[in-house]
Amino acid sequence: MRIAGLSEASGVSISTLKYYLREGLLHPGDARAVNQAEYGEGHVRRVRLIRALLELGKLQLAEIRRVLAAVDDEGVAIHDAFGVAQDAMVPARDRDSPEYRRAFVAVEEFVRRHGMRVRQDAQVRGMLADALVAMWSGGWDLDLRTFDASMPRILAEAGQELEGVPDDDRAVQMEVTVIGTIAYEVALAALRRMALEHASAERFALSALSGSAHGT
Repeated sequence: MRIAGLSEASGVSISTLKYYLREGLLHPGDARAVNQAEYGEGHVRRVRLIRALLELGKLQLAEIRRVLAAVDDEGVAIHDAFGVAQDAMVPARDRDSPEYRRAFVAVEEFVRRHGMRVRQDAQVRGMLADALVAMWSGGWDLDLRTFDASMPRILAEAGQELEGVPDDDRAVQMEVTVIGTIAYEVALAALRRMALEHASAERFALSALSGSAHGT
């Protein structure tokens, strides 16, 4: 397909595709003539991955390049490439304080308690520590044991999520794991916020209406 076809297949404008090409995020198409190139299904998958990293993952160009480099390097095991993507999706921040040291101890205990194979330097550990420190700073003494009962279900769901990933197609493996991770987390966060808004309406909005009715 020409770039117009790639635009239609991926849902990304031609100008944006040209930007991806200039930045080296998207591989050039096969040259057919001066100023003409053809693109294939691999380009469509790459554009989908770039869009997910940009729009849902909120990654910067440098981070996206790092993720894509790991995807393209056949010498990097798929699990390690997935780790690069996971790390890139955790915002960098200063995590050197007594509160964070306490939080990282709690995270390590949690990981060991559930027998999870999570890299010692995985940035997601910092992400969980962020949540703990934020809660403690707000006056809530959150204990990760609160989540113990939920972990068997969460681990089972993660295993099921990866069951459909093919064993021999690296591009599809990364597309499914990375896009699936980002989109699923966004969807879960959205559903939880919808549930909270519903609960708020049930408790506060209806109570206000009831109180108003009694006052008339």
